[in-house]
Amino acid sequence: MDSTATRLSVIQRWALMLSCAAVALIVASMAALYTALPEIAAATGATQQQLTWIVDGYTLALACLVLPGGALGDRYGRRRMLLTGLGVFALFSAVPLLLDGPIWLIAARSAAGVGAALVMPSTLSLLTAGLPESRRGVAVGMWAGSVGMGAVGGILVSGVLLQFWTWLSIMAAMSASSTLLAVTGCVIPESIASARPGFDPWGTLTSAIGVGLIVAAATETPQLGWSHPLVIGAAIGGLLSIGAFALIELRMAAPLLDVRLFADRRFGTGTASVAIQFLVSFGMFMLVVQFLQLILGYRPLISALAMAPMMIPFVTISPISPWLAERFGLRLQTFCGLALLGVGLLAVARLSVDGTYFDVVWPLLIVSLGISLSAAPATTAITAGVPADQHGVAAAVNDVSREVGAAIGIALAGSILAAGYGHQIATILPMLPQQIRGPISGSLVGALAVAEHLGPQAQPLADAAKAAFVHGVRQAAAILGALTLVAAVAIGLLAPGRRRGRTPPTATTSSPQAAEPD
Repeated sequence: MDSTATRLSVIQRWALMLSCAAVALIVASMAALYTALPEIAAATGATQQQLTWIVDGYTLALACLVLPGGALGDRYGRRRMLLTGLGVFALFSAVPLLLDGPIWLIAARSAAGVGAALVMPSTLSLLTAGLPESRRGVAVGMWAGSVGMGAVGGILVSGVLLQFWTWLSIMAAMSASSTLLAVTGCVIPESIASARPGFDPWGTLTSAIGVGLIVAAATETPQLGWSHPLVIGAAIGGLLSIGAFALIELRMAAPLLDVRLFADRRFGTGTASVAIQFLVSFGMFMLVVQFLQLILGYRPLISALAMAPMMIPFVTISPISPWLAERFGLRLQTFCGLALLGVGLLAVARLSVDGTYFDVVWPLLIVSLGISLSAAPATTAITAGVPADQHGVAAAVNDVSREVGAAIGIALAGSILAAGYGHQIATILPMLPQQIRGPISGSLVGALAVAEHLGPQAQPLADAAKAAFVHGVRQAAAILGALTLVAAVAIGLLAPGRRRGRTPPTATTSSPQAAEPD
């Protein structure tokens, strides 16, 4: 191999490592503050609603702007958008180190989400547009594994930092990591679309409003309920905006996103698969983390360590999952991966008040195995269905599906959990003094605080509240598991099968459409 080829291979490996590290950081930032919320509340005086938006302001900005962020990368350069996004993320992650107060924190996290919206599609499009097809599958597999590891790693690293320092150490670590990645990213080559059509402002506006309203409705659902006028209004407004976006894009000569792509079986089923994966996994994270801390009594660091085994399938299975999909077909791989997700959720639905760590860890491993099998093939299916000039937008579709799915999953799991707990705890409320019914009916945390204040004689109350909470967890996990199994069958039937005449995965094919699916 000559020196030019060797240099190219080194640059490609560096771009792969940088992309994986950057996407892991962005996803880790979504999960890292969950364990720090009690300390943030004590330090800043934030209300429960403000705590919600400290976390969800970041997610909302990311979800709203990731699609135009991908289009900007295609038009002006994917590396340029990656470095710009990392710089914005680093700057606003450092703001809480200088300015305190919940409003400043919400604003800083939302601004960091803007930077993340530039980073996320750039990380994937740099790989898919910059690598030959023969190497693309493994690279996307490693990228998808980094997404899963980022979610678990964010919880784990934040737990370690909180063990020794304050919550501000999490913000400092995110800012420093982003700065380091931005500096090292200067050495990778630029990737830019060969054709540079005009930017689509109306498509950008309607897509941002639509996604933003849907995510906001899902975010507020656990607090307000599905029937609240604000939730219903935001959901309807979001759907209408998405409809307007589709109509606008169908009339545009150079649309932000060609919505006709969703009629393609690979693109459409890949998008649906990614949304279901994150809906289920983030809903499950919410249930399991609370179970570990409130039922098993684990501290934040220990609960984070308890979830670390999920990384094993992400590291071992994700890199080879595209090869498995090439060999056995997207249909079988998608069905098996989503079915494992459903089975893992149904296993979570068997948890009891007397459960042990073993009862938690094996469902987590099943879920992570399902994600590892299905995530990379779904992402590959999304990017394979579009020209290289639009890989930034394709990567953004993958990211939007993930963010919307995660928001709906958290809302669905939280709402079912709250309803199950409220229904079960209501049976004992008439036997309690009026003044303590409110905290007890509101949440298990409130009930345990009341029981601790009353002393040992309130142990039956604590036990009843824990039983009610586990009842809600079981209901939420069972419903999510059943929905996932239905989705596994539906998406599996629609997904294309193994392509006839496909060359072995190690060979290079001229086009993803070179052979027809079964």
